[in-house]
Amino acid sequence: MIKIAITGNIASGKSQIEKTLLSLGFKVIDTDKVNHFILMTDISAIKEIKEVFKNEDILDENSNISREKLGRLVFSKGDRKLRLESILHKRIFEKVNKFLEDNKNEKVVFVSIPLLFETGQEKNFDKILFVSADKDVRLKRLMARNKYSENYAKTRINSQAPEEDKIKKADYVIYNNSDFISLRKQIDSFLLKISNL
Repeated sequence: MIKIAITGNIASGKSQIEKTLLSLGFKVIDTDKVNHFILMTDISAIKEIKEVFKNEDILDENSNISREKLGRLVFSKGDRKLRLESILHKRIFEKVNKFLEDNKNEKVVFVSIPLLFETGQEKNFDKILFVSADKDVRLKRLMARNKYSENYAKTRINSQAPEEDKIKKADYVIYNNSDFISLRKQIDSFLLKISNL
């Protein structure tokens, strides 16, 4: 089994690539979706998070954890970010490991990890696919998708390590600045390359 990590900076369009790979029959797990699932269903994780942030406004109108509120809070307070990661990351990678075990007979599997390099997970994969998009493109996507103000969207984008640094560590790069036709051509080219592995 060849394990390929999909990564890229915020709003680069990783999910478009994941959807295409899934439609072509590949096995893909998205750690962002796993994270969301944990925040909705894992009682012990929810309890821990509520305890850590008991003096903060992190709940929605139904008393569930609001990913948006939590994200903004930990983004502005680094120590809280570390505590949140200590709760979530072990659970996320338990799910990833189960996914890998369940699909061990597949020739190729994909794991989407936005913070691949930041969490030191790159060593656990055979190949890395980096999804790149220009800053101005990502800014527009982030403002449209998340309804962020321009200033906050820029702050989120600028908080991440530059794409150039991550591209140097990747085995493959897909540039997602244009339309889906261009993206699909690049995906097909990428799949042709990995078919020879």
